[in-house]
Amino acid sequence: MIGALTLYEPTVLIIADDPEFSRAVIARWQTERTVPTFTALGTDVWTRKTNAACDLVVLGPGIGLKNGTLSLVESTPWPAIYVDDDSRSLANAREKAPRLMVLRLHEGWLDTLVLLGAEALRRMEALRRAQTAEEASAKSHREAVLGRYMLEMRHSLNNALTSVLGNSELLLLEPGALSSGVREQLDTIRNMAVRMHEILQRFSSLDSEMKIAETQSQRAPDENARIAAAS
Repeated sequence: MIGALTLYEPTVLIIADDPEFSRAVIARWQTERTVPTFTALGTDVWTRKTNAACDLVVLGPGIGLKNGTLSLVESTPWPAIYVDDDSRSLANAREKAPRLMVLRLHEGWLDTLVLLGAEALRRMEALRRAQTAEEASAKSHREAVLGRYMLEMRHSLNNALTSVLGNSELLLLEPGALSSGVREQLDTIRNMAVRMHEILQRFSSLDSEMKIAETQSQRAPDENARIAAAS
């Protein structure tokens, strides 16, 4: 159900060969009200651990010249931000990974990075919620189709059950014509037919109750409007 969404905990993957870069990013982000979970990896570890799931990738300086790392990042579905002050590295990154957001190192770059990263995480969360809502809608549609089918077929099912129940009752009225084992089996068939009939009756009752509730909910706004107009 849409209302039963699990708690969202975003994860940021930092790929950098300079530990100071990772520490600076994490320290700055921890001053914010909403702090994601961080995973910091060097490029050598990243290339061997490309299945590390996350919501955002932050690339440290120098990675723009490592085409293998850029290709791996470009192949993932996650948004990525590349930070560097080398123009050649930035240009190569734009060419190899068009989806990459590029941020030049300058005064206040950490603030800019956190702003960009937070917006990217919000978009990922919105996409996640939209996907969850879409899945819930598809499930509701499937259940509605099954419900409509049951409504359309309940009379046919009742007729079939009536036939099974009636014939089993007739056979049970002939005590000497059947063995005790067969009579027990017929008695089980009759009891199960009665139970299925009761289930279908409850299904029809629920359908009627839902229609009444729907009619009442539709009348309520009109009634409130009339009361407001009269007052």
